[in-house]
Amino acid sequence: MVRVPLTDEERDRGERLGQALRSARAGRSMVEVAGEAGISVETLRKIETGRIPTPAFFTVAAIADAVGLPLEELRAAVGSSPLSQAS
Repeated sequence: MVRVPLTDEERDRGERLGQALRSARAGRSMVEVAGEAGISVETLRKIETGRIPTPAFFTVAAIADAVGLPLEELRAAVGSSPLSQAS
């Protein structure tokens, strides 16, 4: 199976996601947040830097929960998604 390359918009959205999560993490360490979210520090680092621009929903939800960021606020910070454009 061949993966379709990401669009510029998808890459940009991944960078905005990472910035929003990093900002919400504030002064907490990556180790602390990753542990609470149940993911590796390397995965958190890659998401925060945009190297994983389309992480799994449950991973994003776990990180958002760990940093106390409501998903609606995260969605607003990241911008529109294909689902919100369809309605």
